[in-house]
Amino acid sequence: MAGLALVHDYLLVLRGAERTFAAMTEVWPEAPIVTLLYDEYGTQGRFAGRDITTSRLQRLGVSQSNFRALLPLFPTAARRLKIGRYDRIISSSSAFAHGLHKPRGALHVCYCHSPFRYAWHEQAVALQEVSLPLRPALRLLMRRHRAFDLRAARRVDQYIANGHITRERIKRYWGRDAPIVYPPVDVERFSTGEPDDYVLFVGELVRHKLPDLAIEAAAEAGRRIKVVGTGPELIHLKERYTGKAEFLGRVDDKTLERLYSEAAALVVPNVEEFGLVAVEAQAAGRPVVGINAGGVSETVIHGDTGLLVPEGDVSALANALRTDFTRFDSGDISQHARRFSREVFQTRLREVVESVSERPYRATYAISHAETSPRAVAQEHPANP
Repeated sequence: MAGLALVHDYLLVLRGAERTFAAMTEVWPEAPIVTLLYDEYGTQGRFAGRDITTSRLQRLGVSQSNFRALLPLFPTAARRLKIGRYDRIISSSSAFAHGLHKPRGALHVCYCHSPFRYAWHEQAVALQEVSLPLRPALRLLMRRHRAFDLRAARRVDQYIANGHITRERIKRYWGRDAPIVYPPVDVERFSTGEPDDYVLFVGELVRHKLPDLAIEAAAEAGRRIKVVGTGPELIHLKERYTGKAEFLGRVDDKTLERLYSEAAALVVPNVEEFGLVAVEAQAAGRPVVGINAGGVSETVIHGDTGLLVPEGDVSALANALRTDFTRFDSGDISQHARRFSREVFQTRLREVVESVSERPYRATYAISHAETSPRAVAQEHPANP
């Protein structure tokens, strides 16, 4: 048994987690890829030509638009992924990949983007997104997923967190320690431009991203706002905010680069584990107005590369959006973003994996199973909307 395999939850689009995984595949260019679902077109051919193994769910022809319907099947599919006889497995997981069954004697290092948010820290949000008759079934599903996560956490040899908030959640929910390696950003893609007067929101249009908060704050501040992204909230947002926001849908990389460089500022109204778009905007020389928590508070320097406001405060966000953003220095902001380059990420990731590989390692738990049980977490994070 020898060699290394790379695993990711599913490769259907090319967003932050998938771009991070793409950078991981460059560190080990000969390694095979294992994933639940794969769409070469949706991932813009980034993984074309690689040796890719998928789960049996691939036969269903699932796409980004409907993959959530398979949520109950993903944990079992992850456990049954065909890993092969590799002695090192590097997974990239926001929910399922860390639960794979590794070969006996193999080392499993998991780069964790976040514990599955709907099962742990955003149970209430998940329940609000389904009708009342479906909520008991969803509660049961999320309880089962928490049990799945706890079993998985005992088998992973080393977690790596993408930021402080993820490290804290890994510790709190699973009792595991994790060094931080910030995700990569292709900072070289971006260049500074002449800013316009609009502000920009970029992200999947789902409730936990709080696009409505960004739109309301922009309206209160008298700012135009352009919204980039698609998702289940798009129709609702268009109906509610007609005339208050310009919805651009999903755009190609070149268009996004231009939008960043021409925006007065980027708005990040929610708490992000890392916040790739905040670093991308800074790479284009534009300031970020975001929440003073999570990843944005780690990547934005208040007063120098953006402004940080309290979480959930529309008035504070609106007040920040009234700022004259021409006072920010685009060159300084762009230079700051280079701390999060692809090369820095790849070097640090390789160092952590090699350090784990070189020492005898046995998973240890700082928190007892009782403290991190699904029942205990449910009590800590009640979900009864």
